[in-house]
Amino acid sequence: MKILLVDDEALARERLRRLIEELGDGYEVVGEAATGEAAIAAMLESDADLVLLDQKMPGMSGLDAAAALAQLDPPPAVVLVTAYPEYALEAFEHDVADYLVKPVRRERLQAALERVPRMTRPQHAYAERQEHGGRRRHLSAHYRGGVQTVLVEEVLYLLAEQKYVTVRHAGGRMLIDESLKSLEEEYPDRFVRIHRNALVAIEQLVGLEKAADGASLAVLAGCEERLPVSRRHLPEIRRFLRHG
Repeated sequence: MKILLVDDEALARERLRRLIEELGDGYEVVGEAATGEAAIAAMLESDADLVLLDQKMPGMSGLDAAAALAQLDPPPAVVLVTAYPEYALEAFEHDVADYLVKPVRRERLQAALERVPRMTRPQHAYAERQEHGGRRRHLSAHYRGGVQTVLVEEVLYLLAEQKYVTVRHAGGRMLIDESLKSLEEEYPDRFVRIHRNALVAIEQLVGLEKAADGASLAVLAGCEERLPVSRRHLPEIRRFLRHG
């Protein structure tokens, strides 16, 4: 099990590291962070399965960090580490697997780690893809200090702009660092290409309009914007609208 240590006190992180080393094979510390924001950033670069997370830190609290970590795809398991036992009940409301009271004892740490599900984050991701036909249910945008997710079924269109893709959904927009081609290949029955830089949700495509310059524009249900349809893709879009 790969573990990320999060505590604003270096001595507390060192103590946890020593305790984990004493537990022997099967546990590996793969990173450390001193704040909740740094923990989230570290998880975006890490393959840790578990976060040992201090509750009281400058800036983002441990519980707030746990809520943000739960939005990652896939999320790590989180064990809250606190000097205040009264946080325990609130911790379980944030999908925390367990909690440890400082000073952490080796026996209690071992018991908490053994209760954490043994499925690793990559295995969790693979299982979810298998469950849903090999595809993700959500698209995710990772920002400094958090993550935003949107259900694929709520996406209206995908627009490639420079090195990012804008995801337009019912609640607004977000930027993701993925290619339009990979999204088109992952969801061939959900999105149709209307332009070299745009895919639209098939279920939301309801018609075409003419622009003042004669160009064709795609009309999407629930979206006031009109998107240009290239001449190359126009015949396919017309056939799609005729036959559904």
